[in-house]
Amino acid sequence: MRAPDPHFLVGQLLIAMPGMGDQRFERTVIFLCAHSVEGAMGLIVNKPAPELRFADLLEQLKIPAGVSGMSETRVHFGGPVEHGRGFVLHSADYDIDGASLKVSPDFAMTATVEVLRDIAKGAGPERALLALGYSGWGPGQLESEIQANGWLTAAAEPDLVFGQRDARKWEAALRSLSIDPRLLSAEGGRA
Repeated sequence: MRAPDPHFLVGQLLIAMPGMGDQRFERTVIFLCAHSVEGAMGLIVNKPAPELRFADLLEQLKIPAGVSGMSETRVHFGGPVEHGRGFVLHSADYDIDGASLKVSPDFAMTATVEVLRDIAKGAGPERALLALGYSGWGPGQLESEIQANGWLTAAAEPDLVFGQRDARKWEAALRSLSIDPRLLSAEGGRA
């Protein structure tokens, strides 16, 4: 039997199961940007950073805010690792040569100040979400957490990631799998 491709979760969503045991990830939806035998990296897409607006961030970085629509770019808590570092998850229509990671046909990620400048002047991606920090796993760690009933996986749809209200993304992600969130149990089992 051939081993599964370790990249199979790249561009997918991780949906936190009830009772996973880590409060930082309770009811989170994570977009997986990278997954290999060396580990995994993703961004929480449904936990806004309530004290920080995109305009505030631009001001801190001394980037002039020139476009009125850029206020729609939301700032999120991307995860507990390097929470002072910013990542922009965005539609694949935007690319900075050598700096943007094309994750899937619909998604890319850029972690440079240049993407923020482009968003501020209206030359950035059509859809974007800014995350401070990221979620990371060591070799085999994510696979173990999935096997222990910590996460479900689902296809990442741009409308869910960028269009849904943050408070509704967890339930919307579960419903994309035809799962009623009210019927979930925190207990795992074996067949």
